[in-house]
Amino acid sequence: MGHCGRCVFVAISVVVTLFVIGSSNTLHGQASTPGGFIDSATSVGLRPRFSAAQIHAWLPARGLFTFPTPYSTQGIRITNASDCSGAADCVAPIGYSYWSNINNHANSDTMLIVLGLDRRRGGGGPTLFTYNKRTGETRNAGPLFSADSPYSWSLAEGWYFSAMRPTALYVNEGGRMLRYDVQQRTFETVFDVRDRFGSDKFIWQMHSSADDRVHSATLRQDGSFEMLGCVVYDEAVGRAAFYAKKGDFDECQVDRSGRWLVIKENVDGRDGEDNRIIDLQSGQERLLIDSNGAAGHSDIGFGSMIAEDNFNSLPGAVRRWDFAMDVSGGQPATVRGQGELVYQLSSWTSGVGHITVGSAQRATSLAQQAACVSNAHRENLPRVNEIVCFTLDGSLKTLVVAPNLTDLNAPGGGNDDYSKLPKGNLDPTGEYFIWTTNAGSDRLDAFVVRVPWNTLSEPGR
Repeated sequence: MGHCGRCVFVAISVVVTLFVIGSSNTLHGQASTPGGFIDSATSVGLRPRFSAAQIHAWLPARGLFTFPTPYSTQGIRITNASDCSGAADCVAPIGYSYWSNINNHANSDTMLIVLGLDRRRGGGGPTLFTYNKRTGETRNAGPLFSADSPYSWSLAEGWYFSAMRPTALYVNEGGRMLRYDVQQRTFETVFDVRDRFGSDKFIWQMHSSADDRVHSATLRQDGSFEMLGCVVYDEAVGRAAFYAKKGDFDECQVDRSGRWLVIKENVDGRDGEDNRIIDLQSGQERLLIDSNGAAGHSDIGFGSMIAEDNFNSLPGAVRRWDFAMDVSGGQPATVRGQGELVYQLSSWTSGVGHITVGSAQRATSLAQQAACVSNAHRENLPRVNEIVCFTLDGSLKTLVVAPNLTDLNAPGGGNDDYSKLPKGNLDPTGEYFIWTTNAGSDRLDAFVVRVPWNTLSEPGR
């Protein structure tokens, strides 16, 4: 969560995700999907924002709908007031862009979604929702845990679905990383840091490779909550490694291949967070300092990172990095000569927000992939109050997907802007984007939009 002052207990907002742009009008076998339109990252064009009355005139109580023109994309309303006792504001904001709330439903008609419904505000705790892709039926399938379970009090922040196992949800509990089967309601322990690092330790901010083999987590001290460094666990061989912090530690994340680790911390004591990039095979460590493009909001694909660069001369600049590029200099070396610009904003008024690479592909070059982002601002700024996607080939070609429906002045989501921001993520198939928004009302709800990748790849676009 680079460049974040409140990352000890929460994540931040906005999302970007990678997908493959094919020569045909499909993505991962996706049929042609309606809606969306092409824009440029340098465009200053604006669309009128919808009022709360307009939004609720066309929103269903739950289920499938179509966003109005010019978007015309397929949306799905997941939650409503009936999911919270007394119609309270109980839907917890989606925590971050790289923790998938949707399962890998590629071979099923049914999509599984896990959301936190705060028990303190009339919710049932972490709750399973289902969406039938064939019929459009959307339903609340009930809490994942009984009321006497301590897990029922969780907001499910930092929990995420496996990229491979359709019913497996990664859950942290004290020093343990767990896999929880949301259908069988059974737990499996992946690893327990207390076995090696002591009973007074716990883990935070977990991540996993796409094959479920390598996992990373921040190691923290009980009582003081101090961040001590990063633990990486190779499940295939049962081996754990620890990378102690060198500066002001924020977080760490293993890439989707399981080979690379990125640690965000202020190593040199200047500017802001730097990036330690570690090859877990060779042990080589490189340093990308903040002023030379180190990641702010970012996410990691297969040996690559898509990251916002807050030292760039352009507003909201997003650049792509390849970890395998040769690096000159000593050890640790400074990453240079990389970071091609792939997206930007038209104004310095707002940042680009958070980035996700939820559907990144191992065997596809970055230049053939794309990403998505969502953010919100009180001003009507170009693309800032919309869900947008952009190619990673440097063309700055942008797909405008949907309005995010967020009003930072409305009460829904609480008293701080952070909780109201439309943080979201793409599912492992790359077809659906989920986020929470207040839709101008007094409560947050969760929505999904089907991303029309075919519009981005159509000839002549």
